[in-house]
Amino acid sequence: MKDEIMDVELLVATLVFIIPMCFSPGPNNVLCAAHGSQHGFNGTLTLISGMAVGWSILGLFVGGATVFIEDNQTFFNTLAYIGAAYIAYLSYKIATSTPLDDGPHENERLGFSTGVAIQFVNGKAWIHFLVLMTTFGTVFGSGFMGKSMLVLLNVIFGLPAVMSWTAFGTVLRRAFTTPSSAILLNRAMGASLFAVAVWIAVQ
Repeated sequence: MKDEIMDVELLVATLVFIIPMCFSPGPNNVLCAAHGSQHGFNGTLTLISGMAVGWSILGLFVGGATVFIEDNQTFFNTLAYIGAAYIAYLSYKIATSTPLDDGPHENERLGFSTGVAIQFVNGKAWIHFLVLMTTFGTVFGSGFMGKSMLVLLNVIFGLPAVMSWTAFGTVLRRAFTTPSSAILLNRAMGASLFAVAVWIAVQ
């Protein structure tokens, strides 16, 4: 009985960690808001699906390599700078893109592969899973299956998080209906994403 109570307590603690981490501002959420403001909710679903797959792969990888990652600070620092540079590049693409009202811009949409790739240079995602696997990794039992269940729990909360941020960006898009205001929105969203890149680089 005591073990069951402890498991419940650990699960609650895990959720208290996961939910704020998933919904707080970060590369995934800010990028989805920016992309949603340009291409709408449906136009961002492919990017979101790539994020879900990439996040799952990353989580499983971290679960299996926790000890090495914990002890390799150089790896973390290199990853952070690469991620900051990539996110800064995405912020430039968003800030300089033209309003959708000017015509179709399918080639400017970020797709599945971008969603997957950004997870592996997303310092917040690495730290998230490292803390999760080392602190809460036994909530569903030891072994790879337990880690897999923990990754699934992340996806369950991570998807509503990025979808919520995408919806927020879509609402902003509807408020900025003229071409000039849409350009200002793109620049504001690009600047927000660039700020995330700077924050990652100086940590």
